Amino acid sequence: MKNLVFIALFTCSSMAVFAQNNTKKIDEATTLATFQHHSKALGENDIDAILSDYTEESIVITPDGTFSGLKEIRKAFEALIKIFPTNGSTFKVIKTAVKDDLFYIVWSAKTPVVEYTYATDSFIIQGGKILRQTFAGKQ
Repeated sequence: MKNLVFIALFTCSSMAVFAQNNTKKIDEATTLATFQHHSKALGENDIDAILSDYTEESIVITPDGTFSGLKEIRKAFEALIKIFPTNGSTFKVIKTAVKDDLFYIVWSAKTPVVEYTYATDSFIIQGGKILRQTFAGKQ
């Protein structure tokens, strides 16, 4: 019986320590700052600055494909900046929301190459890096 009580107490205290170590408070200010850096870099067509927001473990999902790691994400953004050149492109932010490590944006854009009447991105941002991103848009 004594051993059973000890095992129960040990298990409960171990679970409490485990739960404390795995419940990090996500800093929404960092989530927002990372998105703002990403947005600025994208607006300047600065590939190296854009990629500095991602890691080898990052994944970007778009209607054109799923891009994993920095090499694939670089190729995706190299193609993207060709249709969103700095000169002649206008963006309108319709809505943004940030909650913990999630940043959500709805936007529209007109460029010399394409016009998106409605588009959205979602970002999972942790530690100042974009870990996951999704995009969808209507031309």
